[in-house]
Amino acid sequence: MPVEVLEEARENMLSLGETGIGVMEHSHRGKPFVAVAEEAEANCRKLAGIPDDYDVLFLQGGASSQFFMIPQNFLEQGKTADYLVTGSWSKKAIKEAKLLGSTNIACSSEDRNFCYIPKDCNYSDNSAYVHFTSNNTIFGTEFASEPEVPEGSPLICDASSDIFSRPLDISKYGLLYGGAQKNLGPSGVTLVIIRKDLVAKGPSDIPAMLQYRTHAENDSMYNTPPTFGLYTMGLVFKWILDNGGLEGMARHNAEKAKPLYDYLDQSQLFKPTADKDSRSLMNVCFVTGDDTLDAKFVSESKAAGFDGLKGHRSVGGMRASIYNAFPKQGVVDLVSFMKDFESKNS
Repeated sequence: MPVEVLEEARENMLSLGETGIGVMEHSHRGKPFVAVAEEAEANCRKLAGIPDDYDVLFLQGGASSQFFMIPQNFLEQGKTADYLVTGSWSKKAIKEAKLLGSTNIACSSEDRNFCYIPKDCNYSDNSAYVHFTSNNTIFGTEFASEPEVPEGSPLICDASSDIFSRPLDISKYGLLYGGAQKNLGPSGVTLVIIRKDLVAKGPSDIPAMLQYRTHAENDSMYNTPPTFGLYTMGLVFKWILDNGGLEGMARHNAEKAKPLYDYLDQSQLFKPTADKDSRSLMNVCFVTGDDTLDAKFVSESKAAGFDGLKGHRSVGGMRASIYNAFPKQGVVDLVSFMKDFESKNS
């Protein structure tokens, strides 16, 4: 998270403004916190250009809870849910949906260990919705734009790891969701932006907490929300607005990723794992091709102050996660370290 956000949050943990009560101690129904929640929603709407015919919800359970909540609300009998399978999280999403109805893998990049974004999709004849994961953290791939979907089929996106990292046209989506912990705040809050007609369409014979209408009708306060997380998200929304909005984030992220990819493309030791036209600006994955050398790099980089570079256990190698708040200088310093390591180990 941005340092400015952490510093402001630190102060308000003791006293929210001049209330004398910390933000985590306030009643979620009291005026001070209601004002916090209302401002957070207003800034979220301003930031992403969210129109009035969409609800903005702050939910619990992590983005993984949406994997089953979405089909429970929208996978009607006689219809099929289409999934674009481009990594571990989309595999988990369709696995949950299969428990609740008919599904179809419209495309998959598993044949090459998810190193690319497929260009063509084969949708079902009676599509309930189309679900995709916009950024694949483990494999370092990202959709450059939204996939085309069958007419009348809502587009649903798990944007957990690149949400608000670039401009988006929310009108293209029926539902967009993301866990906060990558770009929006601390873990424990899931942002859900959903078209109101889909909220109304959802069934009423499933548990209240699993109905989107429950949360929409109660302004995300049907039960006690994760108040500190919601408050911190509000600060992050303001920080993004103050730093050029989503257009500013897109410029910042492109400028930040470029020197790392440029170096990887000419390096004789390190190689990027994602196809060039599918590369993520959030997660840069790379390898040396030698597991022992990879381990040596991770060890030496950690000793030099570059922590968290070990790739996911399912793919190995290295992964540099450079989300919105990560500074460009950090990438410059990493590239310098990699050049030095290469000169000593080639």
